[in-house]
Amino acid sequence: MGRRATTRRIGIADVALKAGVSHATVSRVMNGNFTVDPTIAERVRAAATELNYQPNPVGRSLALGKTDTIGIVVPDLSNPTFQAILRGLSMAAAQDGYRVLIADSSEVSSEEAILAGEARRRCDGLVLCAPRMADAELEELAPSLQPMVLINRTTVDTHTPSLMVDYGQGIRELAEHLVGLGHTRLAFLAGPARSASNGLRLAGLAKFTAAHPGIELQMLDGGSTFEAGHQSVDAVLASGATGILAFNDLVAMGLLSGLHERGVRVPEDMSVTGFDDIPFARYTTPTLTTAAVPITELGQQAWHRMRDLIRNIPSDEAAGGPTVFEPKLEVRSSSGAAPGTA
Repeated sequence: MGRRATTRRIGIADVALKAGVSHATVSRVMNGNFTVDPTIAERVRAAATELNYQPNPVGRSLALGKTDTIGIVVPDLSNPTFQAILRGLSMAAAQDGYRVLIADSSEVSSEEAILAGEARRRCDGLVLCAPRMADAELEELAPSLQPMVLINRTTVDTHTPSLMVDYGQGIRELAEHLVGLGHTRLAFLAGPARSASNGLRLAGLAKFTAAHPGIELQMLDGGSTFEAGHQSVDAVLASGATGILAFNDLVAMGLLSGLHERGVRVPEDMSVTGFDDIPFARYTTPTLTTAAVPITELGQQAWHRMRDLIRNIPSDEAAGGPTVFEPKLEVRSSSGAAPGTA
């Protein structure tokens, strides 16, 4: 009996329904995970064959268990920080003969799980870079994505390597820098609500305010883009703050542009700081005070962890918890003495 023609693509849900198993089980079987009961795995493969299910265009390579490709999912590829991580990852992987498949979730957390699953089925391993999904969803999804490396997130599975930046320490140092310049009214332009690194910044600022009861710190809605910083000008001016801590350099640059349009002098009337030290930070007017993160090295180290996983080489770093990178304070011209203190 010939196969019935269909106008839509057969997916995992169809195979799962026919085999009477969960989507995760189908995913594990298709990814070559041998922990699935052999009888169930055979049932899944039979259902996939009958439905003519094609997981992806490189199915033949996956059948051999090797594609010489790894995937990376990022929340916003237009952000130079993620571009630099990708560059470090792809250059390091290329030295070992691997290519990198890129997926951009466009800050839509609901898309991440779908993109991560699709990328993993096409690759030998997956790097999840600053995922926005909830902790519970990440924990549930993680087993079907192995081998996996996380950047700026962790899981309870200590065998999943994680690379973290100490954003809390970095933002505290920036706040201390502004206080040292005489600023007593600060404001933080927060990043995306689902950003784990934003949460780490908030935790760092909580420690800062506990240690400085005489300093006022306001929390303002911000974002992660140049546009978000530019649109925050009214809120920043209304806050009365003289020292501004932006979520990242892009937000700080947008704010600098907006303040210039309003005739607000930086740093004479207001000091502005960023975070990340992207290449443009040293070429703004004025040049941007920020916390420098070794972004390219993050990408390189992500590949080294992934390579160990693919080759089944035990990793001391994974067993000992996340690898933490310390930001470095870079003082430039956008921060200066508080008005009236010079």
